Amino acid sequence: MQNTKYKFGLVGCGRVSENHLSALTSGNIPAELVAICDIDPEKVKAKSEKYNIPGYTDYHQMMQAHPEIQIVNVAIPTGYHAAAVIDLARYGKHIVTEKPMALSVSDCDEMIAACKKNNCRLFVIKQNRFNPAVVAARKALDEGRFGKMVMGTVRVRWRRYQKYYEQDNWHGTWALDGGVMSQQASHHLDLLQWFMGPILQMTCKTATRLLNIEVEDTALATFEFTSGALGAFEATVATRPEDLEGSLSLLGEKGSVIIGGHAVNKILYWKFEDSRPEDDQIQAAFSQDVPNVYGKGHTPFLADVIDAIDKKRPALMEAEEGRKDIEILTALYESAACGGKWVKPGCPIVHSRLGRA
Repeated sequence: MQNTKYKFGLVGCGRVSENHLSALTSGNIPAELVAICDIDPEKVKAKSEKYNIPGYTDYHQMMQAHPEIQIVNVAIPTGYHAAAVIDLARYGKHIVTEKPMALSVSDCDEMIAACKKNNCRLFVIKQNRFNPAVVAARKALDEGRFGKMVMGTVRVRWRRYQKYYEQDNWHGTWALDGGVMSQQASHHLDLLQWFMGPILQMTCKTATRLLNIEVEDTALATFEFTSGALGAFEATVATRPEDLEGSLSLLGEKGSVIIGGHAVNKILYWKFEDSRPEDDQIQAAFSQDVPNVYGKGHTPFLADVIDAIDKKRPALMEAEEGRKDIEILTALYESAACGGKWVKPGCPIVHSRLGRA
């Protein structure tokens, strides 16, 4: 760990902000939280008092008052990510944005261009890639232990009640949020493509079964990967009466792994033809208890960002990786809007309302 602490500013003091704040003030990474910002003065006041740091209601004021900030974390509603990142890029500071990166590929492209123009790097939070169970499975994949991949499946069976969407006026809207695919399950969609490789085509159906929102609370998709493997994606926030799982199953010709728990945090099954002594301990060593469905990945994610900046190396989740996810996500919404037709990543978006008022 380097001796110098990188100075952070945080824009957005909503629910997910606590994951950022606790990670940045934990002492486990070389980070110093300098200031926070939110348009809601009550939220600013609460977090400012809790963490004993200056708070602002305008991020320009924050950036001008604290030129020492080196990295800005953006944790505001998804529909505002693009405008905020483009705006903040002018300060030449590195930027970390919450998932999903944006609600359209064109917004992603503008965000990337703004950061390149101002010589700053853009990172997109996908903290589940840093879960110990996921790290172990990825290592097995990179070592070729699965052989030819056969099928990958993700399941998100979570519970969200109506009051969750009524806490803010942007939740559950097409213009600023999207539904379960865009928000809760975008992490799992990322894991599916990260493990299974490029997607040839996909088809998707959505439904709004229990919640009074503009967008879907339930989705089902099928994938054909360029390798010939198949994929399945199941996501709902209409699980009752409690959260059941956020899981990833990987089936290959030489072995299979199932990662379950509420947040892809526990190895449930691990077996390969080339059995190794350490395999007997893998479940105990790499499974992790988590306090909620967010998991514990923000701290190692931000540690990777800091190390990548410090050593001038690529990070695991930079802007181009985030853009790839949006190509897939927006194609799924286009497929659903067209009754489940087969589409390709990056297809023209004509009928989907995602990111549109």
